[in-house]
Amino acid sequence: MNNSTDDNTLSDGIALLQLIVYIPVLALGIPLNAIAFWVFCCKLKGWTETKVYMINLIVADSFLLFTLPFVAYLTKYKHPADRLCTTIHNIYFTNMPMSIFIITLIAIDRYIAIKFPLKAKVFRSPLKSASICGFLWITLIIYCNVHPKLHNRGEKFCFRRESLEPTYTFLLSSIFGYFIPLGIVIFCSVQVIRCLKKNMATSPHETKLIQKAVHIVSVNLFVFIVCFSPLFITMLVRFAVEVTGASSLVSAVNISFKVSGCLANCNCCLDAFCYYFAAKEFPEFSSMFPTCMRSKTNENQESQPPTDQVMA
Repeated sequence: MNNSTDDNTLSDGIALLQLIVYIPVLALGIPLNAIAFWVFCCKLKGWTETKVYMINLIVADSFLLFTLPFVAYLTKYKHPADRLCTTIHNIYFTNMPMSIFIITLIAIDRYIAIKFPLKAKVFRSPLKSASICGFLWITLIIYCNVHPKLHNRGEKFCFRRESLEPTYTFLLSSIFGYFIPLGIVIFCSVQVIRCLKKNMATSPHETKLIQKAVHIVSVNLFVFIVCFSPLFITMLVRFAVEVTGASSLVSAVNISFKVSGCLANCNCCLDAFCYYFAAKEFPEFSSMFPTCMRSKTNENQESQPPTDQVMA
């Protein structure tokens, strides 16, 4: 009886937390993503790699926002694992990793544009960026539709995993779906920041622009780590608990999983502020070159790609 009461109290607490977090996330995320989509599609003329990645990121975040009310409802009322549950699962588990992969692609694109401007003309193009994004969408949609564990098969309730059987595919998903992208994002972001700081421009105007670029790259990296790391670390802990059979820790891990999930879902709202800075600085930065590559550009007598890639 006491265990049942405690479980109900914890469920009510988690439902309240989701309500507190998701209401402002939806209130801010929906209009900000709509405005960002309008800006990138209608206000910024021409197609660039940055624009392709940003539009795909906005779409992924918008779909993720769409699922949040359903996630809160299905979790609170112990909804059975039916077709509605499967649909929301598929949308949710397609768009969160899609956001992670696109942020990773943006970091790689920045790194190539800044460190290898001559080779960038070969490796980078809006068409190639669109093709990569299309491949990721198709792969994730197929994966989520064929992977049985993501459908809650064998579970009674939606978004409530009760089985203690170790799920090795979740371990691989955590490693390849987050920790490897995390390493890539950290490496590329740090290299871009070091490159910009090392060759700070002598002109006060250019120095200010470079400082803005460094600030935006730093903030993007910070938001990425803070939002997603707790969730995927908890997934690793959950896997360790399942392998060791430490059933006494399952309840605590499940609570941590739901709380960290709320934090991860905030990313679809926080990304919108990154869109704002990217769009705000886009015209100004498209007219200048990154200082750190200027010497290489002069040696090869080729123009440098615009630093809108840094600001994205």
